Amino acid sequence: MGVGVAFAWGSSSYTIGSGARMGPGYFPLVLGVLLAFLGGLITFKALVVETQDGDKIGSFAWRPLFFIIVANLVFGAMIGGLPSIGLPPLGLVIGIYALTFISSFAGDEFSFKEVAVLATVLAVMSYLAFIVLLKLQFPVWPAFITN
Repeated sequence: MGVGVAFAWGSSSYTIGSGARMGPGYFPLVLGVLLAFLGGLITFKALVVETQDGDKIGSFAWRPLFFIIVANLVFGAMIGGLPSIGLPPLGLVIGIYALTFISSFAGDEFSFKEVAVLATVLAVMSYLAFIVLLKLQFPVWPAFITN
């Protein structure tokens, strides 16, 4: 809900326009309202849901929450690098492998072979989609490999 409200509020500094002649603030406003609405709906449903036998809903699943967030942060740091601590960009492929392996620890089962195959498929498909088809310009491999 917070992201939706932030988008809607941020779009107020741009020209909104109308449905026929959309301004630069139209899409962020619609997206923000939609995100806030969905967030409110999900929050309401989460707070009023009951289990079938009437027991309380269990506690938060902290382990998956931690590993998924850490995996995304590591992926972002690997793609963009962290110049403040001397970490150069390590590229898309290594970032996807790190993301896949770290996030796989969120589950109850871990199979190295399955995670390696998944990471390889994700890396190849991401390369084809973002570099070949969309022609985006960001590092695919670490600089020490490409130089």
